[in-house]
Amino acid sequence: MRTHNRPLSGRTVVVTGAARGIGAALARAFDDRGARLALLGVEGPHLQEVAGSLRHESACWEVDVTDDEAMAATAGQVRTRLGPVSLVVGNAGIAEGGPFADSDPYLWRRVIEVNLIGSAVTARCFLPDLLDTHGYYLQVASLAAMGTSPLMSAYCASKAGVEAFAHALRAELAHRDVGVGIAYINWTDTDMIRDADRHTVLRELRAHMPPPARKVFPAPQVAGRLAAAAERRSTSVYVPAWLRAVQPVRALLPIVVPHVARTELPRLERTQHLEGTGPLGAGGRAGSRRR
Repeated sequence: MRTHNRPLSGRTVVVTGAARGIGAALARAFDDRGARLALLGVEGPHLQEVAGSLRHESACWEVDVTDDEAMAATAGQVRTRLGPVSLVVGNAGIAEGGPFADSDPYLWRRVIEVNLIGSAVTARCFLPDLLDTHGYYLQVASLAAMGTSPLMSAYCASKAGVEAFAHALRAELAHRDVGVGIAYINWTDTDMIRDADRHTVLRELRAHMPPPARKVFPAPQVAGRLAAAAERRSTSVYVPAWLRAVQPVRALLPIVVPHVARTELPRLERTQHLEGTGPLGAGGRAGSRRR
């Protein structure tokens, strides 16, 4: 049963991309709050490992969030196994970097499909539950939704897309008492970010950000902030908190970023060939495979 100070206790929570990184950390954060967990992702053994580390009831489903039919079937199985869903976190995501002109068309498209289309599929399939429970949907976005950067066109486009999607969904569901929140997060210590730092182009990209924007935060810390925001049904959460200050000035970023890139990209090109990174991290490689 839900209590005043533990609003998620006994509730069913769905987390996509739960096999590793922020998704796995979110599963543990919600488990600490007494929730039942439905873990979704494409890496079955890792999902089972996460489920085995939880104290409360949980189950996992190996499913591609871009597969409408499989996700709809999974939603039904979650409801049967764990009960009506009260909270859904659209966390599944992959990334790749490099010049757009030389990008792999399949991989570029796949980033959009997983990050944006996968979020929409997730919301659609679990929406009947959220309507019944007057639940809450939390969309994991990024600083990339507010200020795009060179060499990350697919990722930035997808995160700007999920931000717009979440805003539209919130307005559409407001009168139905279903909450929708957006999580804006910065660099987090996941295999995706560790892999990004191995590539000069992305390492240099982070190095040219203002010092506070370069800091990498532990995944459990980020997950804890997001879980607390979900308990409050927040419309937005920023990790770190200073990201909120970017909102009023985000209109300036399309002016500032090209100004910096005009100098820094030629400097990089003089010393090395800028090439695509491929999918970043083990999770990215798993999520980008043709299915």
